[in-house]
Amino acid sequence: MTQNIKKLGYFLLFTFVTLILYLTYLVMVQGEQLARHPQNQRIAAQEAGIIRGTIYDRTGTIIAETNWRGKQGERVYLKQDQLTPFSHITGYVSQRYGAFGLEASYSKELLGLTEADYLENLLDRILNRTPRGNDLVLTLDTVLQRTALNALGGRRGAVVAMNPKTGEILALASSPTFDANEIDRPEVWKQLNQDKLNAPLLNRATQGAYPPGSVMKIVTGAAILSQQILKPQDKIQCPGYTVIDGQRIKDNRSHNSVDFNKAIALSCNTYFALEGSKLSWDQFEDNFKKFGLSATPDIGVPVRSGTLAKGERRNLSQLAESSFGQGDTLISPLHMALACSAIANNGIIMKPYIVKEIRKPNGKPISVTEDSLWLTATDPEVAKQIAQGMVAAAKWGTATAASIKGLEVAGKTGTAETQGNSLPHAWFVGYAPAENPKIVVAVIVEKSGSGGIIAAPIAREIFSMALAR
Repeated sequence: MTQNIKKLGYFLLFTFVTLILYLTYLVMVQGEQLARHPQNQRIAAQEAGIIRGTIYDRTGTIIAETNWRGKQGERVYLKQDQLTPFSHITGYVSQRYGAFGLEASYSKELLGLTEADYLENLLDRILNRTPRGNDLVLTLDTVLQRTALNALGGRRGAVVAMNPKTGEILALASSPTFDANEIDRPEVWKQLNQDKLNAPLLNRATQGAYPPGSVMKIVTGAAILSQQILKPQDKIQCPGYTVIDGQRIKDNRSHNSVDFNKAIALSCNTYFALEGSKLSWDQFEDNFKKFGLSATPDIGVPVRSGTLAKGERRNLSQLAESSFGQGDTLISPLHMALACSAIANNGIIMKPYIVKEIRKPNGKPISVTEDSLWLTATDPEVAKQIAQGMVAAAKWGTATAASIKGLEVAGKTGTAETQGNSLPHAWFVGYAPAENPKIVVAVIVEKSGSGGIIAAPIAREIFSMALAR
């Protein structure tokens, strides 16, 4: 009998200690994550009595605000031209379906539930005032965002625009979009989730996984030049194809004698397949990482990191295909904008961000995001050489549709093959003005054709609007 009581005692003690350790883990390790989780009903209960903070764009335009009626608030999102242009970024906050986007990642700030808000909340309780959360000021520009979505014209795709010198993201458009004002309606939610073809809830700008096609050549080009595989002036012969590891790799046409600049400007697959396959897989992957393509920058919305071939797939022919953006390589438009920023900014990638400022309802700043270096992707000399090829592409190569009269533009097109018999993805990355870059743009339009015909004109519209402003 005594032995049984001891065993029971040990069991209860073990259970108690295990419970204490688990609760400690939840509070100390998982506490912040659970507190911010979009399905956290505790926050939802607290929010019911709080006026959620306003979200502004960089010019002061209201993107999201709470209309307060009596003791209840209604979240309202900016709607223009029948579009809610920031739905994939601000996301939504819903009593039924939780929160997404900045509404989720900055929920505590928007509700004024951070440690810095403790005294203010205490005063609200003492004075019986309705609490009000903090405001967010974004780096995004409503006019550029709307221009990007209108240029996509409802086609599946994305546009990313950013300042290469600061890391500020100016536009982050994903198409098709959805109306965040209607998200609480069960029939709307059901329709959005059942539309597998268009996937309107997917933020293609940051979560899209696409073969980059020839826009990848600006990254591979940096590796070729950095490893001194050949000199920029060295020429190869392009008969319109090459054979690597027994596999015939087609080009868009015969380019005859090709040096580095011409290979960028005319998007010669043969050049990059031959020279890229002289790299080792370790060198190729290291360069991939230097450009931040495998990273997941914390910008407040979900980001999918870029991926390369794995394991046994890493053979010579796969390396050759990956060198010009085919094979198993998958990258998001945000990552390609960041890679292009390295070329525009002398090899440096600034840390990307969307939230510029968190401030009190009275306008007093709580925190301001400072510009900071993120990665050193390549040497300034290498970036300058690639830039020359991109300027040539916009002047007389494949990217002439992105050129603007009286302004020097740098660009690189991509036409990425897809599975099946569908049209290829149309890509463009570039920046303007070429001599003093103020904006980088990455465009993808899914299964639509040539990058030079489809994507480059969209970039031109963004360049023109941004520089006019």
